[in-house]
Amino acid sequence: MKSGKEQTANLRWTLQKRMKEVLGRSLHIRHVDSGSCNGCDFEMNTLTNPIYDIQRFGVDFVASPRHADMLMVTGGVTRHLEEALIKTYNAASEPKMIVAIGACACGGGIFGRTYANYGGVDQIVPVYVYVPGCPPRPEAIIEGILLALDRYEELSRNKGENKH
Repeated sequence: MKSGKEQTANLRWTLQKRMKEVLGRSLHIRHVDSGSCNGCDFEMNTLTNPIYDIQRFGVDFVASPRHADMLMVTGGVTRHLEEALIKTYNAASEPKMIVAIGACACGGGIFGRTYANYGGVDQIVPVYVYVPGCPPRPEAIIEGILLALDRYEELSRNKGENKH
């Protein structure tokens, strides 16, 4: 049985390999906080610490959605941040890989739908992959990135087949 360190190392190397296979380059992610408690944000931030260090494998968080390949959204969408999420989504280039991080982003979490909260991210923008948890572990977030890359590759392949 592999240790936690070995499993994490294998996951990171798999991520690097899949990025090169699917995108042919590094992966740029734009984080969007649509009303989170910051628990998921802290776990996302953990991905850049010395233990996970996904930047070493070609994953980087960028400041502009125009530079991003993927949007990672945390938190249920609040009434006041709905417009910011929509503007960020519209500014991102095609195809738009949206990953909902955490229970709130996936379905509203403990808040659900209220007068001030729309619930999950999919109520406002389409979602590629859901990463549940409150908050999800960094390994789960990496798995979510891998699933998004797989889905991206599948949709790209299907579009290519439809062109012929």
